[in-house]
Amino acid sequence: MSGAFLIGLGNNNDKIRKSASDDFESFWALEAKRLEWFRTWDRVLDWNPPFARWFVGGRINASYNALDIHQARCGSKPAIFWEGEDGSSRMLTYHDMWIQVQKFANVLKSLGLKQGDRITIYLPMIPELPIAMLACSRIGVIHTVVFSGFSDISLRERIVDSGSKVVITADVGYRRGLKVQLKDTVNKAVETLDSVSTVITVKRTEKILHTGPRDLYWDDLMQRASDTIPAEPLESTHPLYILYTSGTTGKPKGVLHGTGGYLTHLHSTFRWAFDIKDNDVYFCTADIGWVTGHSYVVYAPLLLGATQVIYEGAPDFPRSTRMWEIIQKYGITIFYTAPTALRMLMKHGDSLPASFDLSTLRLLGTVGEPINPRVWEWYYRIVGRQECPVIDTWWQTETGGMLISYLPGIETMQLKPGSGTIPIPGLDMTVVDESGAEVAADTKGYLVIRNPWPGMFLGLWNDEKKYREAYWSKYEGLYYSGDYAKKDRDGYFWLLGRADDILKVAGHRIGTAELESCLVSHNSVAESAVCGIDDEIKGQAIIAFAVLRQGTDTSYDLMRSQLALQVRSHVGPIAVPKAIYFVPRLPKTRSGKIMRRLLKSLAVREETGDLTTLEDNTVVAEIRHALDHQK
Repeated sequence: MSGAFLIGLGNNNDKIRKSASDDFESFWALEAKRLEWFRTWDRVLDWNPPFARWFVGGRINASYNALDIHQARCGSKPAIFWEGEDGSSRMLTYHDMWIQVQKFANVLKSLGLKQGDRITIYLPMIPELPIAMLACSRIGVIHTVVFSGFSDISLRERIVDSGSKVVITADVGYRRGLKVQLKDTVNKAVETLDSVSTVITVKRTEKILHTGPRDLYWDDLMQRASDTIPAEPLESTHPLYILYTSGTTGKPKGVLHGTGGYLTHLHSTFRWAFDIKDNDVYFCTADIGWVTGHSYVVYAPLLLGATQVIYEGAPDFPRSTRMWEIIQKYGITIFYTAPTALRMLMKHGDSLPASFDLSTLRLLGTVGEPINPRVWEWYYRIVGRQECPVIDTWWQTETGGMLISYLPGIETMQLKPGSGTIPIPGLDMTVVDESGAEVAADTKGYLVIRNPWPGMFLGLWNDEKKYREAYWSKYEGLYYSGDYAKKDRDGYFWLLGRADDILKVAGHRIGTAELESCLVSHNSVAESAVCGIDDEIKGQAIIAFAVLRQGTDTSYDLMRSQLALQVRSHVGPIAVPKAIYFVPRLPKTRSGKIMRRLLKSLAVREETGDLTTLEDNTVVAEIRHALDHQK
């Protein structure tokens, strides 16, 4: 299988795209009416560039739309199948979630929290996490979820910046067989913070905790709480949450999302992209600490009344078959994961997924980074048995939801492995050069957006200046995504990686994603990463790291020659790496991001710096050992 091919679930519905193109405000207004509003809006959009406010004057509540509206029809339907890393499991129906959310909303009320107050949630992937988020949204409290892999310093920084009064955590989280001591991390983070009045802990073990006067326990509070509290009618523009970017390029930015526009965007894109049915079992592997988890684990599935699986652990622990086991156990029909996870699973060969019953799958998706065509085809051929459409979605923390994706729920189209296809209805996007001029087809440039969209963030928390500078100053009137891309003659977009990941070699601009994709397209390479090192002549020289597939039987020297030839023929002579190293695995954060900075430091023997977000610290020693034996 190669090139483009036709596949889909829906019909060619040009009417939807035409109506969105003709009048995108009226189009989104019709989509918003699919939600339940306490009061309809006065104006669809206030667009005061660069600030957008959607459905102004309307009143709505996220918790009400996620839970209350489903009680009469499907209160007994499973909302969440929770799977722990150790094999333990829980099931919560929509009625269970509704009761638990109301109880915890009453807990928050009893602590004096009111509309506009902020709380920080530092929990592992357990049901209490979405319960806490929905309880906040029920009473208008703004939640900021901090990924449970962050250090006490990173956690403290986010608590202080958001002005959170309450922190919610657990005694431990489980990851790769280890107990992550979350409460200990919180204790360090809030030790001198008088602004934090309460720390609520979910106890998962019998461990005796170090506690103080502000410590309370989740179970104790829930036992005493009433299970009834009405959802507050909130302004459509009321902030729903703050989500901080990872801070890899400086101080983390607090991305602020609203309510009415955000919910409209999620309801529409989840329905269009996943063609959700009442009997579907949906599984998104994203951690709720990141935006994919907010949008397409917590809010969107519940808005549509879907049943989903939430998994706590790593995708390949305690066995490399863990994902296939979960799909088989729960009869998953929709599987949405990251290319990073697929490459990791792919290196174990085709026989493992083939040994499980994956016949319930009907739709596959990817998110988080560009997917290499070879990985796409493996996903389609081996996991989907050449029967499941594969949607490759592009979006960002700032966009709130999908902006580029194939949408099987409304159309059948020709797919090209490696391309995200075209923007969702109502979006005007293009690729421009350094001057802001639109580039010709198949020419690389910067991805920009020319009109507002409902899921668009309200701005950055307490930092209007940075909001303008980071997203709107590069090109007047255009949202700068920070991504490198090209658009082909059919209008399909191809994402080439972050613009700040672009390597500049002898005046040539080479995207890391493009080069890594070229390396992974070799049959023996499961994963790859490239980075730039200083070079006196070229400015930057490229070094590459490759993880070989199991069973590869060839010398490193021969493999280097083959990979160099492949890069030369597919990308160009200027992109041939100065050095190619073979490593047992790549260093990644717990969200699956490759830590290229760490690879560069290891290769040039520099200090490795902060490793608090690294999923597994033992990978550092493994890579050092591999490099020492290849010098």
